[in-house]
Amino acid sequence: MKNIGYFLREAGRIIRYNRVSNIFSFLGTGLILFLLGLVVAVWGISSQLVVLLQQEAEISAYFDKSPENPEDIINSIKLIDGVWNVRYVGAEEARVRMENILGDESYILDLFEKNPFEPYIEIRIHLDQIDPVLQSIKNIKGIDYVRDNRGVLEQIKGITRALEILGYLVIAAVSITTLVIISHMIRQGIYHNREQIKTLRLLGAPDSFIGFPFVLVGFLLTFGGGLLAAVLITILINRGYGQLGGTLPFIPLPPKDRLLLGIVTLLLSGSAALGILGSLFGLSSISKENHG
Repeated sequence: MKNIGYFLREAGRIIRYNRVSNIFSFLGTGLILFLLGLVVAVWGISSQLVVLLQQEAEISAYFDKSPENPEDIINSIKLIDGVWNVRYVGAEEARVRMENILGDESYILDLFEKNPFEPYIEIRIHLDQIDPVLQSIKNIKGIDYVRDNRGVLEQIKGITRALEILGYLVIAAVSITTLVIISHMIRQGIYHNREQIKTLRLLGAPDSFIGFPFVLVGFLLTFGGGLLAAVLITILINRGYGQLGGTLPFIPLPPKDRLLLGIVTLLLSGSAALGILGSLFGLSSISKENHG
């Protein structure tokens, strides 16, 4: 710590020596991290939508005959692992629901002398446990048929997986790109300062003392890019929430403060970690070349 002043001066000198390249590295890193923040924001909003869709995932169980007391069957279904809500839907309610779906065409139902609908049980389930839940319900005495809506439920599961895979791919791409940029920048800095490095080695300076200013440069530039990305994503999310809240109020948005806190924390901590790792990677590569 007593040499921190020297390290900071050396870091500033290294940055000024290759100013144009470092400016572009700073801006490029900031834009890459901004892309990461943008994807994470979309991921957070999409995840909120997927959660709501998952909560709407339901199956319908029909009786083999109209039970006098359906509570026993309902209680048995509630005990199944993977079921989080069970509701009895009577014949009249089923008719009303169909009338709402048909709208102006609901007069067709008046052609029937008796109510054509039967009571059933509406079951909300966890998507990842759909198969064992279905099997357990089918084995319950008094259940004749289960409508599983498998096509819709599988599409919801597919959306969830696609969003997760996309998010992980973007995080991996941003991490690799940032590491390459920083390590290349460190290599350039060491190459341009090779004579001074040789002099320091002749004076007995250890590699850690020689390399720390370069690590500091990588950290400062990448962390600065993270700050730039955090500012841009904060402005974008504030404006986006203002517009979406007024024009598309039905879109389920996560709390803005919580979303911003998570993204800014990710950008700042991620940029700091990537800056240090990229610098160390560049230093280790150069060290191998010098000792080879």
